[in-house]
Amino acid sequence: MTSRDTGKGETAITLPEAMTGKASPAKAAVGDKPVFAYIASLPQPQRGIAETVDALAAKTLPGLQRSVKWGMSYYGVGDGWCFSCGGFAGHVKLMFVNGVALEPVPPVTPVGMGKSTRGVELASVDDIDERQIAEWMKQVTSVPGVGGKKR
Repeated sequence: MTSRDTGKGETAITLPEAMTGKASPAKAAVGDKPVFAYIASLPQPQRGIAETVDALAAKTLPGLQRSVKWGMSYYGVGDGWCFSCGGFAGHVKLMFVNGVALEPVPPVTPVGMGKSTRGVELASVDDIDERQIAEWMKQVTSVPGVGGKKR
């Protein structure tokens, strides 16, 4: 994120590319450090939302693995990636691979993320239903993820 003087005594903020609806320029990398760096690059309130989702995932899923892929943070346990969390203008998308298999099925069908992906869009930390999201995290890790062996 960068800022510039508008010449009117105001500062205009340029959002990271992910925030404009395009893929983030974050480089693909496996591990905690790249995910923490990606989350730290987000402006508020998206950063706080992503930090809360990340902490909930760590608390809920023993053996959690993190990666940055396609400009967003991805999470998995064992083989494959099960859900992603990415910052966009006005919200954070939390998307579950094979989300159609979850109970209840998350309400948002994202564009360009596969026909079985479902999730939620979070505009503030207050939108996070920790009980429901933790349940979805547990459920989604019991079905095959993306990029791993079939379980």
